[in-house]
Amino acid sequence: MICRLASANMKNKTRTLKGVVVSDKMQKTAVVAVTRLVKHPKIKKYYKVTKKYKSHNENNKFKTGQTVIIRETRPMSKEKRWTILSKA
Repeated sequence: MICRLASANMKNKTRTLKGVVVSDKMQKTAVVAVTRLVKHPKIKKYYKVTKKYKSHNENNKFKTGQTVIIRETRPMSKEKRWTILSKA
């Protein structure tokens, strides 16, 4: 039972990330770059890691250069699994 309850709670929590729109040339899709800091295990120094996510941009509202918040959703296409919530 405990496993079932834990998995039920995990389904309700959707991941949200903050990033910058780097491309809005596709219809209803924007590419959002999310940058995070990672600590090197040996040197103990922080460095930036950037990952790009294709996200749903209904009505092409968000343009290149804007900081946005994206949320994980159901798969909308082969690579698109995120949607843009709002400006950050």
